[in-house]
Amino acid sequence: MAFKTLVSTAELAAHLGSWRVFDCRHELGQPDLGERQYRDAHVPGALFAHLDRDLSAPRSGKNGRHPLPDPKAFGAWLARQGASNADQVVCYDAANGAMAARLWWMLRWVGHDAVALLDGGFAKWTAEGRPVNAEIPQPQPAKFEVRVRADMSVAVEAIAKTLRNRTLLDARAPTRYRGEQEPIDPVAGRIPGALNRYNMDNVRGNGQFKTAEQLRAEFDRVLGGRAPGEVVNYCGSGVAACHNLLAMEIAGLSGAKLYAGSWSEWIADPARPREKG
Repeated sequence: MAFKTLVSTAELAAHLGSWRVFDCRHELGQPDLGERQYRDAHVPGALFAHLDRDLSAPRSGKNGRHPLPDPKAFGAWLARQGASNADQVVCYDAANGAMAARLWWMLRWVGHDAVALLDGGFAKWTAEGRPVNAEIPQPQPAKFEVRVRADMSVAVEAIAKTLRNRTLLDARAPTRYRGEQEPIDPVAGRIPGALNRYNMDNVRGNGQFKTAEQLRAEFDRVLGGRAPGEVVNYCGSGVAACHNLLAMEIAGLSGAKLYAGSWSEWIADPARPREKG
């Protein structure tokens, strides 16, 4: 049976050595911290996936802070990590999954459904006294066939042309959504008409996801009956939005899309409209 949303620490522990595991720990303000933490200790057999280096394309100044890589380049990276189309993949980060969800979404984007996030992350794993080590695996290259699902993402041009007909869901904190604070990007505000679902509301205080029923009720309140297939998720740079996409999948609200460039790409063109409040 393939795991497609979440796995528990117990489930991962039972499959160590047979599942392909990726450590996605990352701090936006300290981009090298996650890899240093990985080198100190990680789930045995886990490989490291760096948000900037492995899960993003180079920045041009106009394509946002974490643009999607070329799908074939991403597939080649997966193959170098020993990942094949037959693998069950598990990704984790420090705790709440906000970073690891980017890899979860990207694997689905290139046609790989057997990918799940470790619920509670490395924090829960270590709190339970489960094994860790500092050994860096040296995987044998594998074959990974990319089958891009282009309809899972929406480009900035399409957003701009059909803005009034889109249901945009902003995953940033409410203060950033309202334009009251902007600690990361040079311009505050949001894309006009966007709704707000702060991605950290998807998890409980311990970093584990809320139940499917809770998530369904909360997203239904925000979306007001809109079909999930009409929803395009965005955030600051296309990372936290993937956390909302995972939460929607857990809730049974499949089919929503990602605007990967998000706010950081949107504001790169001063002609694009913005709003606050």
